[in-house]
Amino acid sequence: MSLITKTYLFLLLSVASLFGGGLWKDNQDPVSFKVVLSKSSMGINERIRVDFVMNKDGDNFVPPSFKDFRIVMGPSQAISSSWVNGVRSFSKTFSYTIAPTRKGNLTIAQAQIEIDGTTYKTSAQKVTVTDAVKKPSEDMTAEDVANENLYLVAEVSNANPYLNEMVTVVYKLYVGADISVTNFRPLDNPTFNNFWNQDIPVTQYTFQSGTYKGKPMQYVALKKVVLYPQKSGELKLEPLVLDITAEVPTNRRDFFGGRLYAQTNKTVTAGNRIIQVKPLPEAGKPASFNGAVGKFDFFVRTSKNILNANESLQAVVEVNGNGNLKLFQVPELKLPAALEVYEPEFEEKITTNLSGMNGKISNSYTVVPAYKGKYPIPSIDFSYFDPSLEKYINLTAAPVLVNVIEGPTYNENPRNNNNTAASTIKQAVTENNAFGFIKTKTSLIPIAQNTFFNSKNFWLLILIPFAILLLTVLIYRLITTKKTDQVSTLSKRAQRLAKKFLSEAKGKKANKDAFYVALEKGLQLYLKGKLTLDNADFNKENIHNIFTQKSISTETTGLLITLLEHCEAARYSPFTAVEIEEDYLNAISAISQLDAQL
Repeated sequence: MSLITKTYLFLLLSVASLFGGGLWKDNQDPVSFKVVLSKSSMGINERIRVDFVMNKDGDNFVPPSFKDFRIVMGPSQAISSSWVNGVRSFSKTFSYTIAPTRKGNLTIAQAQIEIDGTTYKTSAQKVTVTDAVKKPSEDMTAEDVANENLYLVAEVSNANPYLNEMVTVVYKLYVGADISVTNFRPLDNPTFNNFWNQDIPVTQYTFQSGTYKGKPMQYVALKKVVLYPQKSGELKLEPLVLDITAEVPTNRRDFFGGRLYAQTNKTVTAGNRIIQVKPLPEAGKPASFNGAVGKFDFFVRTSKNILNANESLQAVVEVNGNGNLKLFQVPELKLPAALEVYEPEFEEKITTNLSGMNGKISNSYTVVPAYKGKYPIPSIDFSYFDPSLEKYINLTAAPVLVNVIEGPTYNENPRNNNNTAASTIKQAVTENNAFGFIKTKTSLIPIAQNTFFNSKNFWLLILIPFAILLLTVLIYRLITTKKTDQVSTLSKRAQRLAKKFLSEAKGKKANKDAFYVALEKGLQLYLKGKLTLDNADFNKENIHNIFTQKSISTETTGLLITLLEHCEAARYSPFTAVEIEEDYLNAISAISQLDAQL
């Protein structure tokens, strides 16, 4: 576009602004008249730009005297007018470039102008003038301006937390006046070693007013992270490093007096931060404490309290509140032996934001009573550490009574007590004739010539041992068959549950924590069913010994032990998608190998 064309367009817009009142509606905002400084602190060999900006046209502009300054350029005048949705916006600016004549805290006095018959004045502005700088502002390149006006800061909510206490880190980019950030990309992201961490998504980058080292600037939050330290002592936060593309003002101006901008790239870093993590106090630590830190509520509830034998109920143990909900286990429910209890189903509903983890975790037990009676579910203790109070809090869930009203009676000691009635021996003794029972006369009868051989008693005595042996064999086979059926049933149930949880784990590969919880449940249920192990006997050392006794291969044993260790470590360590996929395939392979070898 030629210079003549630009001039013509400018005049046309000016005429339209003067005579367009019938077509356009003027901006109805209150009158504004203010002063804008390019910076408030400078060296004595630098220059400063002063803009007097009004949103309505005025007359009789009177600039300040600029005492202690000399005018290098100006005044220059720029007018901006625009129409948006039929509303006219207007801006007029008088600009000066001035240089200080001495050091110290100098003042730019008030300017004034008349707008619609009313006189408006700007406020006086303070300027700090220091010793000469190596490179005056007018000689600074775009990179120099960016270096002085772009800062990346990591703001840590608590630099001295307790172990497992929530810490937030917000990475803010501070931008100086007139600087415009057009793009950024991370060059190095912190890994947050020794911290459980979760990013809080930033959906919109909005600049807000703030100050950095006493200098007014704009800032935008680029990254937000919630951390829970997993180790006490001095922990280091690695820096976030960004590559910033920015547009910075130059000393050149266009035809209309507007400042021209230059694009530059700058690498900014938030620097290392040190977090000093305090260990949890040993004094007053309850026996029921298992690592919970925050503020929680705790209770036990049942779906019903009155039922018949062989009906089922759900017993739920729940912890809810704010704290490290993903980093400790729900207390285990203890039930009477007469109640059949299945492996609990774990559920978590947790949201994580800048206030930390909020929500609940719970274990739901399926309970089936087999006998009539009243069965108490005893009270359970749950303890947590409250960082704000710096002390342990112990909560106790009230006991629950389960009343089974119909069904067979349960004998807690089904042993044979061998309580037989004592036989009474009666002996008739006549006091007056103590020897009257002795007969003095006999009547002898010849004994029949019957032989014992081939008699009934003979064959009876011969057959009784064989009958006892046959009965023993039958009873043994019956007991063995029953045990085999029970083991087979447990094994089949273990395989079904293992397949269920492995299928669940497959669907949760995108969520590391949910995947490893499902995988761990599947492996535990499978091994307990296959090896007929109780909860108390389920540990890696015992599993290794049983595998050795059953001649399970070293490869299969090592694979299963490694999978169990990965499930435990997943609560505290990051795992990649490749590692998750590898653990899933290894679990299927290990179960197949163990089935074949058993």
